[in-house]
Amino acid sequence: MNDDYRGTTALVTGASKGLGRAYALELARRGAQVVLLARSETDLRKVAAEIQDRHGRTDTEVITGDLATADGPEQILRELRDRGLAVNLLLNNAGAGSAGPFLDRPFEPQLRTLHLNVGGLLVLTHAIGTELVARGSGGIINVSSTAAFQPMPYQATYAATKAFVLSFTEALAEELRGSGVHVMAAHPGAIATGFFDGTTATIDPKVADTPDTVAARTLDDYARRRAISYPGRAVNRALTWPARLLPRTAVARIAATFNRRLGLHEVADLV
Repeated sequence: MNDDYRGTTALVTGASKGLGRAYALELARRGAQVVLLARSETDLRKVAAEIQDRHGRTDTEVITGDLATADGPEQILRELRDRGLAVNLLLNNAGAGSAGPFLDRPFEPQLRTLHLNVGGLLVLTHAIGTELVARGSGGIINVSSTAAFQPMPYQATYAATKAFVLSFTEALAEELRGSGVHVMAAHPGAIATGFFDGTTATIDPKVADTPDTVAARTLDDYARRRAISYPGRAVNRALTWPARLLPRTAVARIAATFNRRLGLHEVADLV
């Protein structure tokens, strides 16, 4: 599997830290040229230097941009064109999410979550997907979540955006079947990252997968041309099945109980 990405130019969004950084490093290890995209140039330069140190690649590209702004995605696409970069693999990893009761939490971060998780992903997928279909090759990986399979009280906005990614990706995969362009949704569970940084919410490392493990398993599944990837521990996939079988109201109540036990109903921002 390690050589399956040679000759691939992969655009990784949200590549400055966490899972995005892990995807970038793993793609470089497997032979891909990586285009790093995030808001922080300093952090992206560190990832590019790490790729060079670990894998000797000097062709890593750094693009800074904000997918959550109105003109951010188009500016990013112009930068790709100006540099003559033809993306073979679009890895839509960038994402954000807030926790806590919807009406008690600031509204602006939740709106930003919608713009980033849905709007930015749609713009890049439409533009780059059109190019991939014209060439008859390449692929798209959209990083969703196991949160996509049920409503999540106290993570209402985040789970709803990931439900969009799930439905959209499955539909697009069917539309592009036979086109030469492979589309896959990845549904990790909890990952040991700084996802809740800046709030009192935490991720228990005992039940979270490492970014490196999730990245490697995602890319293995894509190389096998799977339509769906569950790159975390096996229990994560099993937990998506009750939501497909039980009444929706019951599922919402169960999810609310689970999130209250995690303390997400009392989340506050750190000063």
